[in-house]
Amino acid sequence: MEQRIIYAKQNYEELEQYLVEQKATSVLLVCDASFPFLQVGHYLEELENRKKIHFVKFSEFTPNPLYESVVKGVERLKEEQCDFILAVGGGSAIDVAKCIKLYSNMDSEKNYLEQKIIPNQLPLVAIPTTAGTGSEATRYAVIYYKGEKQSVTHESCIPEVVCMDASALKTLPEYQKKATMLDAFCHAVESFWSVNSTEESRTYAEEAIKLILEHKDDYLANKEEANEKMLLAANKAGKAINITQTTAGHAMCYKLTSLYGFAHGHAAALCVKVLWPYMLEHIEDCIDPRGEEHLKTIFEALASTMGVECKEDAIQKFQTLWKELELAIPKIKEEEYELLKKSVNPVRLKNNPIQLTEEVIEKLYHEISK
Repeated sequence: MEQRIIYAKQNYEELEQYLVEQKATSVLLVCDASFPFLQVGHYLEELENRKKIHFVKFSEFTPNPLYESVVKGVERLKEEQCDFILAVGGGSAIDVAKCIKLYSNMDSEKNYLEQKIIPNQLPLVAIPTTAGTGSEATRYAVIYYKGEKQSVTHESCIPEVVCMDASALKTLPEYQKKATMLDAFCHAVESFWSVNSTEESRTYAEEAIKLILEHKDDYLANKEEANEKMLLAANKAGKAINITQTTAGHAMCYKLTSLYGFAHGHAAALCVKVLWPYMLEHIEDCIDPRGEEHLKTIFEALASTMGVECKEDAIQKFQTLWKELELAIPKIKEEEYELLKKSVNPVRLKNNPIQLTEEVIEKLYHEISK
């Protein structure tokens, strides 16, 4: 099913129409700490009075949400007899909402993570408040159980409708705007070169890259139209990643986030900016079954998408973007390289078109800290 995109213009007219079409009476509103500051919050309060739609607010979760929080959300959904889920927030809020939807028709007496997922018809709408994760467009959700990351995956958790609300980005701190934009960009370029790439995924990635490069300056200047375009870019990059999954750039970035407190997109860009030139210099280590020549054409197509003439210029353009954003570079201690190297998920490396050994990964981490 093709995901429907609606817009928040004209005082959320399209969103209201959809809620009425679905005959929503009791809506589980999964929202994060940003919600009280958003225009949509005031609109929903007014809508509750005007249309008699009951909104049940659920925000008992943190970034990197816990399995237990999702369980509470499912309990709240059932207690209030909610017939609709509306997620308003960043990736964590949307991931929690996706899991609540998936688990809503499961046996609550057993661990949801151990049960088979059976699709259900509970409507789910997402209003992303950052332009980066693309969670609203993917079949993946991340939660934590007993300290371990759990990737919950099922096509049926993808929201049927996404509402693009440019006003939600207005109050984002500048650092978060930069980091989330880089997350979307890294999703797009990684999906472009992934061994799982298809014509469809590259089309989504190409559209995302062009939108980001065209609107980045106005987006960082907080102009409404550019904010909306960046939300659309993140969504398209999410759709690309939904097909291909991420590659070594993301596999390498997670420990940087936890060790140094960097936002996810910041850490991903640190990895991509050293991974990209390494791969270009080591085409002979290609593990994409379509071969070296195919991979060369992919890098050429990526350069063309970025509006430059050759593969090397594409890297330079990304390096220039990185410098313009003036983000921090970690000071990695000698004893931390082993920890970083061992943290890389080998499954994600299978999606990377160039083979990377532990020795190479450690070398790339050294490049990051220069």
